[in-house]
Amino acid sequence: MNSNPNLAEVAALIGDPSRAAMLISLLGGKTLPAGDLARSARISPQTASTHLAKMVKGGLLMQESFGRHKYFRLASSEVGHALEALQIISPPKPVRSLRESTQLHALQFARTCYDHLAGKIGVALTDRLLELNLIEKSGSEFILSAEGKTRLHNFGVAVEKSPKSRRCFARQCLDWSERRYHLAGSLGASLTKRLFELKWIENFPDGRAVRVTDAGIKGLFDEFGLIINAD
Repeated sequence: MNSNPNLAEVAALIGDPSRAAMLISLLGGKTLPAGDLARSARISPQTASTHLAKMVKGGLLMQESFGRHKYFRLASSEVGHALEALQIISPPKPVRSLRESTQLHALQFARTCYDHLAGKIGVALTDRLLELNLIEKSGSEFILSAEGKTRLHNFGVAVEKSPKSRRCFARQCLDWSERRYHLAGSLGASLTKRLFELKWIENFPDGRAVRVTDAGIKGLFDEFGLIINAD
């Protein structure tokens, strides 16, 4: 028999400011070295190592070793989904510099939420898929229409759920900055992967904000009728 989930233990792990900062740094689905995570949390490598070990043991992170270097990533898409949901109910932090303001604006415009597209562009693209009747809402999930399966398959997106995957296929993920839903799950991840492959979106050098390229502005309009105004 399974016991009740130990919410207090997970909340305590996430609740430490340094650990929260490192988790947010990994929310874009990247695998980062311990040194980078220490810098993101503004703590010493030794202190970061202790925090990271606790989060690995607690099931929030996965660790990979390459020689003497240790790399970390979120343990699963469920961890990413939980972190995104927590940001929705979290009070805003004060913006103290122009650099922070610029970074926040970029995140709100377009970012990766674990491995799928979020922010203003992620929500707008999801809205267009709904308007085109390529997907439709069903409870807390999206489902593909017959036309959607054909269109997205031809676009290069995996439209069948892997029989071995326990991951949700097309989840409605509430966006913390837009307060509306974007497309998550394996379908959202495959669509985002395809946008990266086409170079319609690309990562900024630091963080998890993404930029819509000129090719992406044209391509998203031609393919889905999505109009993007440069901010």
